[in-house]
Amino acid sequence: MTKKVICHDLDNKEFEIETDKLIFRPSVYGILIEKNRILLSKRWDGYDMPGGGVDIHETLEEALKREFFEETGIKVELVAPIHCETSFFNPSHSKNYKNQYWNCPLIYFLVKKVGGKISKDNFDDEEKDYADLPEWIDLDKIKQIKFYNSVDNDKVIKKALDLSGIKK
Repeated sequence: MTKKVICHDLDNKEFEIETDKLIFRPSVYGILIEKNRILLSKRWDGYDMPGGGVDIHETLEEALKREFFEETGIKVELVAPIHCETSFFNPSHSKNYKNQYWNCPLIYFLVKKVGGKISKDNFDDEEKDYADLPEWIDLDKIKQIKFYNSVDNDKVIKKALDLSGIKK
């Protein structure tokens, strides 16, 4: 008997999937907080933390630096890990991954800016279809925005604030 897991899509609609259909795809995300604001990647009509998939030849740090720069134009250094959880995800929104199902360890890091400026010049072809210029969002407005991820964003951001010593 094949095992099954509960998978979700971009809209967090859940469905059951057989585990032999899963692809392992670790992902890393950065949380950059400055002046009581957080830098978020703009996606469709919502947001996500900057980050994405780890390529097989990359370390977690290399992947995060690359993904953060591609999505924001900002160069970062990792400060500390904040949060880790698993997401079983169907990236059906993407024409390149329509029939894939991913086992995604999601790893979040507190980061600090070391250079660059906000830009969308480094988007890959797929990101050009759904992403826009990243935005600084006031921490007081976090509960009012739509996130495209499956984590408890309030909890992850609170951990980042606690670790950085920033008072909200």
